[in-house]
Amino acid sequence: MNFSEARQGRVFVLRLEDGEIVHEIIEQFAIDQNILAASLIIVGGADDGSRLVVGPRKDRGLPLEPMKFELENVHEVAGVGTLFRDEEGTPLLHMHMACGRAGKSVTGCIRDGVKVWHIMEVIIHELVGTTAKRVVEEPLGLTLLRP
Repeated sequence: MNFSEARQGRVFVLRLEDGEIVHEIIEQFAIDQNILAASLIIVGGADDGSRLVVGPRKDRGLPLEPMKFELENVHEVAGVGTLFRDEEGTPLLHMHMACGRAGKSVTGCIRDGVKVWHIMEVIIHELVGTTAKRVVEEPLGLTLLRP
């Protein structure tokens, strides 16, 4: 286990609007507000055609081959995530979202493009005083959190 310490900074309440792409809007907001690190929660609706990454095709095989899933119809959503800057200072959101409709659900990473259906509510808890950042780690080739 690795860790770093952080303190609670500002808290932001956002309303994402119809058609916006979740990770794009939140990452731009982080740039605009100079948020270096944060934890997030989100609730609302995901639109038809939203895309999730739902795991690697093989549990341990390299190179990683992501499995993708596209939502058919609108889904209710709840998600949690973290936001940290990478080595170049670019904010990267890592959020997993559970999407449900009519008694069925799918959970995955939103990085492939989740589109807002009418609204999504986001609470951002800024983390200050941490040295944590996202770094590309081989052999996975993923940009992972380094506390």
